[in-house]
Amino acid sequence: MFRRFFSVGPVLAGKEIDLCPRGRNAADLTTGIRESHTYDICLPGTRTAVGYVSLRVGESPELYYLGHIGYRVEEDFRGHGYAGKAVAMLYPVMERLGLASVVITTDTDNVPSRVTCERLGCILERVVTVPMKYRPLCMMSPAKCRYILRVPKTGQGGGMRA
Repeated sequence: MFRRFFSVGPVLAGKEIDLCPRGRNAADLTTGIRESHTYDICLPGTRTAVGYVSLRVGESPELYYLGHIGYRVEEDFRGHGYAGKAVAMLYPVMERLGLASVVITTDTDNVPSRVTCERLGCILERVVTVPMKYRPLCMMSPAKCRYILRVPKTGQGGGMRA
């Protein structure tokens, strides 16, 4: 397994949440991820993590099913729109990386995540069957909804307010 570590940036401060970079962002070529930027979703001004959001850069067969964006909000903190706000706070990062669009995948039965994608303005590209060889990477999901998110131009060099 090959891992390369990237430097992390500053905390991205928002109105309702902050994105706190994890200690290291690793590329794992065995999973098709050449570069990733992972942040803890934190309550403002704290390091109290309520979830995470990851931006995976590049293209690979694995990322086709895994997606460029991954997020999770802990059960006690769901219902506040934190996942969508976290993704929106990454728009300047995506813009700096030259990304015009990214893919978010979700399980077909994950209604809250599908609503998050729709609120972000994502377009459902298709529902795909996950081949057996990629299911362990996709938490054994048999199928994924592939949503396309066009990255809005922010004109910002730093964090976006959510």
